[in-house]
Amino acid sequence: MSQRKKRVVVGLSGGVDSSVTAYLLKEQGYEVIGMFMKNWHDESVTISNECPWVEDSTDAMLVAQKLGIPFQAIDLSEDYKSRIVAYMFSEYKAGRTPNPDILCNREIKFDIFLKAAMKLKADFVATGHYCQKEEISVNGQPMYKLIAGADNNKDQSYFLCQLDQEQLSKALFPIGHLQKAEVREIAKKQELITAEKKDSQGLCFIGKVKLPDFLQQQLKPNKGDILTVPAESPIYATMGIPAGVAFEDLDTNQLNETCYPLQYEASMGEKVAKHNGAHYFTIGQRKGLNVGGTGKPLFVIATNTKDNIIYTGLGEDHPGLLRHGLFVKKEDIHWIRPDKTLNVGDSASYVARIRYRQPLSKATLLMKENGLYVLFDRPQRGIASGQFVAWYEGEETIGSGVIY
Repeated sequence: MSQRKKRVVVGLSGGVDSSVTAYLLKEQGYEVIGMFMKNWHDESVTISNECPWVEDSTDAMLVAQKLGIPFQAIDLSEDYKSRIVAYMFSEYKAGRTPNPDILCNREIKFDIFLKAAMKLKADFVATGHYCQKEEISVNGQPMYKLIAGADNNKDQSYFLCQLDQEQLSKALFPIGHLQKAEVREIAKKQELITAEKKDSQGLCFIGKVKLPDFLQQQLKPNKGDILTVPAESPIYATMGIPAGVAFEDLDTNQLNETCYPLQYEASMGEKVAKHNGAHYFTIGQRKGLNVGGTGKPLFVIATNTKDNIIYTGLGEDHPGLLRHGLFVKKEDIHWIRPDKTLNVGDSASYVARIRYRQPLSKATLLMKENGLYVLFDRPQRGIASGQFVAWYEGEETIGSGVIY
């Protein structure tokens, strides 16, 4: 009796990466089903004449036809609105900087979509992410490693840093070992309509929409002050690690001073202009301030959405832009590799990043009762609350957490 083919549902997005993913899986002998996720069709929010999902859906269908695989679309817009968009609005309103792409992978692609695929009796789901998966054995049990994509310019392991073992066990990443140019070449040879299509930009699945325009749907403009804080301000006196002190020897107060966000007060800065709403800005931002005549460029170093104030600093080397550490609350720590979990009092050396495609930096992780302190060998620029820190052992993503 012949063994049945393993069934894979591919998230066909209408782009070249997922198109080649579907082709490769079919070539490898899987039974492939293409599924397009319709995650957004609220025209009142996009403020755009373009309707990218219609074009993407058509392209996905044409790819499925070309490959001779079944195709269907699934409407996940309600889940997307409640799990991703609501989260974005609440985070920006609170003066934090969310990462919808990471949440989209955790909550939509590898949760709602995965469950829909399982209803189709699928063995796996596959996406066009540039990352790799490896199975190992830990204490006789299978364990899955999330490895960086072979194309350094396209590695998307950071966007998957919130996945767990259960999700990874059902995931396939068929293009993770390829370079982007190789993926396009395969698409050309197979005459797939997406071969020359540009990579999508903008919010995960919402398409070509500018973030301030999107946020204005619920977060209305509100005039407030832009203040400039001098680099010599006393608030920076306690920053950094005292000379000759090891990370592990810092007391709780020193750790908090190093890793918690600085708390600015209006008396610390000089008013230089007005803004349209503190909730539209994030730490490290330069564009959109519309302040001239300052000599050096002006950067956002903090936002206060309660009092509607933006604090700025002059120049790229302003101390308000640089921090030696960050903190992750206990409930916001996530281990992809549960066998590597740190217990209270433990420390470990890893490399870490705080944003997509940022070069990895050496860091010491210290686990305390209240959460995880991440201390960098070199100060990091533009650490923003609400973003994700991910830590790695070589090419493998070990864990991640929401920056406090």
